[in-house]
Amino acid sequence: MPTPQAPPIRAILPVAPELVGRPFNVFGTFGMLLVTRPAVLEAAFGIMMQRLRAIDVACSRFRADSELCAANRAAGSEVSISPLFAEAIAIALRAAEVTDGDVDLTCGASLVRLGYDRDFAQLRKGVPEPDLPPVPAGGWQRVQLDQKRCTLRLPGGVQLDLGATAKAFAADLTAAAVAAATGSGALVNLGGDIATAGPPPAAGWPVAINAEPRGQAGWSRGPVIVIRDGGLATSGTFARSWLAGRQRMHHILVPTTGQPAVSCWVSATVAAASCVDANTASTAAIIKSERAPDWLSSFGLPARLVGANGSIVTTKGWQS
Repeated sequence: MPTPQAPPIRAILPVAPELVGRPFNVFGTFGMLLVTRPAVLEAAFGIMMQRLRAIDVACSRFRADSELCAANRAAGSEVSISPLFAEAIAIALRAAEVTDGDVDLTCGASLVRLGYDRDFAQLRKGVPEPDLPPVPAGGWQRVQLDQKRCTLRLPGGVQLDLGATAKAFAADLTAAAVAAATGSGALVNLGGDIATAGPPPAAGWPVAINAEPRGQAGWSRGPVIVIRDGGLATSGTFARSWLAGRQRMHHILVPTTGQPAVSCWVSATVAAASCVDANTASTAAIIKSERAPDWLSSFGLPARLVGANGSIVTTKGWQS
């Protein structure tokens, strides 16, 4: 039976009169901007969208004019890149290092082999079953980045995909830009990757984990939590999944095999100092499976892990 589709996290539109929000669509998913100063909402939205467009031009795997696609086409040669793209690559390399390679930016060819070679809205319709074996990741250690010179060299045949970090980077970047330009507190939610910046509301930012699988019972509403700063992210095997022939695929891959992770968790929500850190950790938690609670605790990261049967495991610091 196909896995039900549901967005992992949505920020609640608050009822407090000093807060306003605006929903939008971006990167093939939903978005939400919340600010603590109603008068700056339109200006804040414009600032956010300008930076999101810049991230898309730099990091998208689905537009031929992006820097990422240009770098993939030039694999084997050194190319000059923008400071923004260089920062995005540096963040992805750091994610690979701190997760012992579980979050690997060189999974581009692996995803293409599984059918993820188009925008996810089109992928939902399904793709033919792969007629070739899976492709392991190219290996993040082989990526040569000189961030000061803004140059990048990929080994021949290696293809980048920044899906594990670029959206979270965009949330961090845009929330900080909005807060700096307007003086308002800001929360940016990009498909469940949530970043905050500036002064928070008096009661904090309320965030609902909107739906979770409960075994044979289907979906049920998750808890509402409150964050005051930093970032929050959820990764799971249910939100971005598709059929390749009769096989159910999802986007969280084991780099060494190039195949979707088989995990005891269907969902992992992590709070951290930034959205990038939260997303990196939540993605790694799915791949690390049974080892995830100890690994998350070693970094002092509050987390909530949901098993396929609806069981809940939390780490120290998660709100009750």
